Amino acid sequence: MTQNRSHAVMAQRAEPNDSLDFFPTPPWATRALCNALFEFDDLCNLTAWDPACGEGHMARPLSEYFGHVFASDVHDYGFGRVDDFLLPGNKDSADWIITNPPFRLGAEFVIQALRLARKGVAMLVRTAFLEGGERYAELFSKHRPSDIYQFCERVPMVKGRYDPKASTATSYCWIVWRDGGAPASDCIAFRWIPPCKRRFEKASDFQGAA
Repeated sequence: MTQNRSHAVMAQRAEPNDSLDFFPTPPWATRALCNALFEFDDLCNLTAWDPACGEGHMARPLSEYFGHVFASDVHDYGFGRVDDFLLPGNKDSADWIITNPPFRLGAEFVIQALRLARKGVAMLVRTAFLEGGERYAELFSKHRPSDIYQFCERVPMVKGRYDPKASTATSYCWIVWRDGGAPASDCIAFRWIPPCKRRFEKASDFQGAA
């Protein structure tokens, strides 16, 4: 299989300021996170909210683990409620806010999610999201994650559609803030997510895929 090396999937990907930055998440990557979170919480008694739900590729697997899942997006993809998560007056809440945010708005999504979530926040981002002095000053110096879950295998994402056959050169991780994040004096737990695509992928994930 030839690797897709277009700018849409490489680590240096840059999206225009007016782009919706819609890169559907492979469902197995969300199940991998939920499996890890079970170490700390009985998720079936909790609520989750995906505020950048797209066509539901993350919200559906979340519903396999959480008692109730809310889904919303700034654009109408035919799934979930149409809502701008970043509106200053947003008062919605959930136990966990879990999403794959637009990369250019990632810090804003985290800060808003920390304000609204009752128990935890998890963001699926390129590993390169951890870099950068401006992002450190704006986000990580003030809101320290409690856990970083780094995927050992690639998590391919294609702009505008879910393609389970895609490949990528981009590395992804889940950044997690449990109970508001780690105290400044505590170490951030770095954990690897072992190769798990075969374990967590389901036949139903391919329905309607490219």
